[in-house]
Amino acid sequence: MESSYNPYVAAQTQFDKVAEILNLDEATRALLRQPMREFHFTIPVKMDDGSVKVFNGYRMQHNDARGPAKGGIRFAPEETADTVRALSMWMTWKCACVDIPLGGGKGGIVCDPSKMSLGEQERMCRGYIRQLAKVVGHVVDVPAPDMMSNGQHMLWMLDEYETITGGRYPGMITGKPVGMGGSLGRTEATGYGVIYTLRNYLQKANIDITKTTASVQGFGNVAEYAARLYTKLGGKVVALACLDQTDKKTYTYYNANGMDIDAMVGIKDKFGTIDKAKAQALGCTLLPGDDWLAQDVDILIPAALENQITAENFNKISKQVKVICEGANGPTTPDCDKLIEKRGIFMLPDFLCNAGGVTCSYFEQVQCNMNYFWDLDEVLTKLDHKMTVAFEAVYKTAMDMNLYMRDAAYVIAINRVAQAVKLRGWI
Repeated sequence: MESSYNPYVAAQTQFDKVAEILNLDEATRALLRQPMREFHFTIPVKMDDGSVKVFNGYRMQHNDARGPAKGGIRFAPEETADTVRALSMWMTWKCACVDIPLGGGKGGIVCDPSKMSLGEQERMCRGYIRQLAKVVGHVVDVPAPDMMSNGQHMLWMLDEYETITGGRYPGMITGKPVGMGGSLGRTEATGYGVIYTLRNYLQKANIDITKTTASVQGFGNVAEYAARLYTKLGGKVVALACLDQTDKKTYTYYNANGMDIDAMVGIKDKFGTIDKAKAQALGCTLLPGDDWLAQDVDILIPAALENQITAENFNKISKQVKVICEGANGPTTPDCDKLIEKRGIFMLPDFLCNAGGVTCSYFEQVQCNMNYFWDLDEVLTKLDHKMTVAFEAVYKTAMDMNLYMRDAAYVIAINRVAQAVKLRGWI
């Protein structure tokens, strides 16, 4: 049941399975199955009406054996410590999987920025960094935007950090606006990385992308740019599911002829809500929110939240589906992986598939630290190369060891981190 789902338990379950495959010793298992450091704190913020509201904040540093911790800061009214723990753990594996010299971290604030003024958001961001200034930085822990946070929030946090430390350290945080230390290509990076990975698999499987159809869950940044590149390469998106912020319901927009993604982007607001009337005018049919799973398509791209493909709803998935391409973090529950594998659906797992975002964040950090910035083509060329090399390594491991792709990605990532831990003499 969704109410009992705990992403941290899911992350640990996935880790334990691969620890057995790798025959890891008990000390290494104990170290890697939980964050090394956790920060829980309160952020008092003066609101516009003169009152003071106290927000709860988190920063988890799962492991930094391979480099400074790296990970986004989520703003969410339902944020929990366990969600942040799980995401910090997944970030460790994600960075190791694509072989960038960073570890895993994650942050969160229990809040709803859509109900706060810009001034209130700024004061909250600055308060967050005041609590963490001693334990973040370009050589320690590098935050970034995540759900409901953006480049402006990152810039306020950077400014507060630089005010406290008395220097200019643009590499201490990523996801900044271009021109203020941000990298070109960062907006596209996660979604493009998803499709680079999909393209690489389809080539291996001798499947012509121009003859494929897809159903996408989500229409935020990741889903939008994945859909853009997929259709640019000749694929057809026939279904798109997203949350309507006005009535808090999820709808699936369906168009058998394929969607004009640019037109769909033109009728969504900054929170990703699609104008239903305008969507229907563009030829879309409105279906229930979870119907994105049931469409007769070749590819499913869950690019919204965790816990979306479960053992309970697996039977909704059409027999035509050949590939699940995880744009979101943890969209598939561990008990569902067995069902996906048994049916023969090819899985492109999240921390391989959606690692384009953290890869481009790493590129941003590199550019900031050397104070020299690349053009868009150079960024995207480097991103494509990194994602392709990572896919080839995971695919080869899966084939050589006869493993499910998620397990193969974990084998590579956990092995790299375990080796770093041992080489440092921690174990």
